[in-house]
Amino acid sequence: MKFFSFKVIITLLLISSVISCKKNPLAFTENYVEANYTKTETSITMRDGVKLFTSIYSPKDKSKTYPILLQRTPYSVRPYGENNYKSNIAPNQHMMKEGYIVVYQDVRGRWMSEGTFDNMRAYIPIKKDSTVTDESSDTYDTIDWLVKNVDNNNGNVGIWGISYPGFYSTCATINAHPALKAASPQACIGDFFFDDFHHNGAYMLSYFRATPLFGTQKYKPSDTSWYKIPDIKTKDQYQFFLDAGPLSNLNSYFQYNKLDDPTIRNNDKVDDFFWQELKDHPNYDEVWQSKGIIQHLKNIKSHVATMVVGGEFDAEDLYGPLETYKNIEKYNKDNYNTLVFGPWSHGQWASRKKENTVGNYYFGDSISLNYQKNIETKFFQHFLKGKGDKNTNLPEAYVYDTGAKKWNSFNAWPPKNTSKIDYYLSEDQQLTTSTKKEIGIQFISNIKKPVPYTEDIKSVFTPRKYMTDDQRFAARRSDVLVFETTELKEDFTLAGDILAKLKVATTGTDADWIVKVIDVHPANEKENNKNMQKHLKMSNYHLMVRSEVMRGKFRNSFTFPEPFIPNKKTAVNIKLQDVHHTFKKGHKLQIQVQSTWFPLIDLNPQTYVDNIFKASKEDFKTQTHTVFTSSSIEFNVLK
Repeated sequence: MKFFSFKVIITLLLISSVISCKKNPLAFTENYVEANYTKTETSITMRDGVKLFTSIYSPKDKSKTYPILLQRTPYSVRPYGENNYKSNIAPNQHMMKEGYIVVYQDVRGRWMSEGTFDNMRAYIPIKKDSTVTDESSDTYDTIDWLVKNVDNNNGNVGIWGISYPGFYSTCATINAHPALKAASPQACIGDFFFDDFHHNGAYMLSYFRATPLFGTQKYKPSDTSWYKIPDIKTKDQYQFFLDAGPLSNLNSYFQYNKLDDPTIRNNDKVDDFFWQELKDHPNYDEVWQSKGIIQHLKNIKSHVATMVVGGEFDAEDLYGPLETYKNIEKYNKDNYNTLVFGPWSHGQWASRKKENTVGNYYFGDSISLNYQKNIETKFFQHFLKGKGDKNTNLPEAYVYDTGAKKWNSFNAWPPKNTSKIDYYLSEDQQLTTSTKKEIGIQFISNIKKPVPYTEDIKSVFTPRKYMTDDQRFAARRSDVLVFETTELKEDFTLAGDILAKLKVATTGTDADWIVKVIDVHPANEKENNKNMQKHLKMSNYHLMVRSEVMRGKFRNSFTFPEPFIPNKKTAVNIKLQDVHHTFKKGHKLQIQVQSTWFPLIDLNPQTYVDNIFKASKEDFKTQTHTVFTSSSIEFNVLK
């Protein structure tokens, strides 16, 4: 055996590191920010006097000017302290290396910023005086201060953010500061009655533990967490929520002892204000309507270019980015507005991982990395460093076909070259393009044994993986109706939204209706994901392509719910968000219909109640539901 001295070993390691760095110019990124940027911290005063904590990373090279990239967040700009640096800044590594002035800000009422936090603070179109603020005005005031006070900026500002920071990015485009030239709302919340905590009126019980993150108020700046995440003391969330019973039994998880409010005595309890808001406003009333940002996108400033980014398997914010893009496009014809819609879970496009899998399903390699380099970086470069015109050489809509596993470029989204085709939920589990004599197919919805949304035994903070889960476990239950085509003779490509047009009845006075669109793979499908759960195989894999719920009482109006008349045939339409998916030759198209999806959504009592957050144990009853074969699913098929 040949032995080396310690110095020789160190030398060899250094040589190896240099070679590795040459092969990968983004190596050593852990030290890159501190080596190349100077960090300063400041508080920027808003028009009403409230100070917002802001971290500024400026390139050390002062030989040229740089655009400003801003992110506003409720999740903290940490690490705090001018000598403590983030390990990565900017939307991606390429932009970090390229050189931007990168700014992070704690929004009003969060972390080290002053003021009171309001969850999805409502935009105020007409402000009575200069002290009235919203997230749009806070962004305007922040940008105004930055361009006037930060050295070496070139006068151009961009804003980006994923999820909640995506919402703040959208807000920035309304009454935008003249210096704001580019905005990229990504996985942006659009409306809390359709994103995150509700889907079509159904409460997303799976987000229960995330409630204090948004609903525990603080009363002074803090660099440490002040909220408390509920401990359900089990890994089996299905059993936990089943045992817990009605939502009213969960109230105790959202009452806290005195925090840092001097007006509260030590023995006082503090209610989580977001949980209280959920309980007090079960319908789409003026509170939720005012908080939605989608309806305010009719007058986006034309000097702001937008690139909306979303994940086709985003369990949290799927509605938001699609509706944000579509409404900007609809009402702002002269604006530069594009869409990127890829095979990602929530925020996955920002990942540096080469392999792109969502849950058990593999889509390919370098999908996120290529987006970062060839789409995101080019967008900001063009509008912040380049000509800033509409000639970016980027597509209007860059959308991934999740069945063919390839990117496609479109001049519009949804594409114009589509046709609508109806598939009927026929007898004998058939999915057909025509219908025969109408019959009713019944199933019992047992509230003591609801259909799980996943077969995994786990407790998650927010769910993600289920969006591509194998649905065989559900297809084999008696309370899940299955309708399926024969093996497809040729490829069949969907592009756009899906409309389920159900005709149903129930022995009760309310019910949830869940529709899932599934790609059934052939028996000889090859294994292609080494990270798939061991009990699964690609053979006959039931890939969930899209799914959605409708709380039945909201079938005609989200604002004015109404009960079902027992045993009366009733129309229930459910819009499923956009897909771009090819069902390949030899595959099957399957539809599943069910009435529970637990504990992704809360249990519907299946008897009408005005407010489900106040329902009693006695309100919950097992019912028999009927789906009629005149029900159909309307697809947008690419020609």
